[in-house]
Amino acid sequence: MTDYVSALDLFSIGIGPSSSHTVGPMRAALSFVEAVLHSGRLDDVVRVEAVLYGSLAATGLGHGTPSAVLAGLAGMEPETCDPLVVSRMTEAVEQGGGIRLLGTRQIAFSPGDLRMAPLTRMPRHPNAMSVEAFDAAGESLSREVYFSIGGGFVVRDGDDEHAVPASEAPLAFVDADDLLRLCDENGLTIAQLAWQNEVALHGADTVAAGLDARWLAMEDCVDVGLSTEGVLPGWMKVRRRARATADRLRTLEEAQVASPASVPSTVGGPASPAAAATPAPSSLLSSDLPAQWLQAYAMAVNEENAGGGRVVTAPTNGAAGIIPAVGYYAMRFHGVTRASLAREYLLTAAAIGSLYKRNASISGAEAGCQGEVGSASSMAAGALAAVLGGTPRQVENAAEIAMEHHLGLTCDPVGGFVQVPCIERNAIAAGTAVAAARMALGGDGSHVVSLDTVIETMRQTGRDMKDSYKETSRAGLAVNVIEC
Repeated sequence: MTDYVSALDLFSIGIGPSSSHTVGPMRAALSFVEAVLHSGRLDDVVRVEAVLYGSLAATGLGHGTPSAVLAGLAGMEPETCDPLVVSRMTEAVEQGGGIRLLGTRQIAFSPGDLRMAPLTRMPRHPNAMSVEAFDAAGESLSREVYFSIGGGFVVRDGDDEHAVPASEAPLAFVDADDLLRLCDENGLTIAQLAWQNEVALHGADTVAAGLDARWLAMEDCVDVGLSTEGVLPGWMKVRRRARATADRLRTLEEAQVASPASVPSTVGGPASPAAAATPAPSSLLSSDLPAQWLQAYAMAVNEENAGGGRVVTAPTNGAAGIIPAVGYYAMRFHGVTRASLAREYLLTAAAIGSLYKRNASISGAEAGCQGEVGSASSMAAGALAAVLGGTPRQVENAAEIAMEHHLGLTCDPVGGFVQVPCIERNAIAAGTAVAAARMALGGDGSHVVSLDTVIETMRQTGRDMKDSYKETSRAGLAVNVIEC
């Protein structure tokens, strides 16, 4: 039976720095302790043991996974928790000597109760964790294994990964070809088709409010990131750059308004061959301001994510800057309204993202960064083409172009932190999305490589990629930066 991925699930409001390593483990831990409560055994629990396996353990410290697990056990949810409280959970538990399950049942908790097993890989997915509760006699009350499969989605071992059957979504689709066929048969855009499915699942009011809340959260994240200075957590001491970039761009814009002739034009080209041969650095930095703002928007979001702030998975946290940045860019430089961004833009992006989740992967631990940044760039490209008037086939073409040029992208976060190269990677991928949309809108939607073909190619590439290049910090920049 075909499953349907809802936009309200694909885009979820949570915290950084990782949807699979922070949000997912928090949800898994919360799900476990809630199940114990519902079984009537919570008052019998005196100890809880959690074990992180594979990729979840390999980069868990840099992603704040231990604190996220403890926060989930304490009853916190990614959508409503205080990010600052979550970031301090490990320290608070160690100092207090225990944890209050679901905020009610106080138990002891020692560092040995949360263990890392990075060399143990579960067969179903590299992001695995187990949680087990014990009574006073040391007998196990409950034990579950969970898989954090990317984008904050969590699956309990033994459960089906996909929860929504096709029968509940009247226009569910299997692949991009199926999606385009349904659009043709029903005379709908991709966003209109997705809207009908969402309304059937959740009701119009819930869908409208949910989409509005998600776009506003994305927009707020851009604004906060553009106004925040400081150094990100971790030994690299990475300095935030979005605010300084925004300040510089505002100064350049003011100079353009005051004296347009003093700033090089992005349309007419250089004044002479000599100027073209030796462009001044200041000339490069003062040209093409919209493209530079686009990069600043993406960096702003991913700096917020790296700092553990409030973000929207899109479709993951590691790639959370691309869709907000391209949408913000469309709003400011192309006059796209907030209403269109919340509805047409996000629904189109979600329809494309669901294809990657269903037929390949959005997990960096499973497919490398092509599964995260690549899919986000593809989603943003198609969605931008849609809000700028593209046909469904032009939208599909834009999504294909963006992913085609992210194939093989590895996930190699230095130190296990979602900072280097992740922040800049989002900025570059946002530019790729805009370029892909522009190319697609310049054509009629016909092209050689289909979106389905490139998604299948991404899946195969991820399958063939060595595990050391898939969010384990055991290859690539993750080791060479340290060695240098």
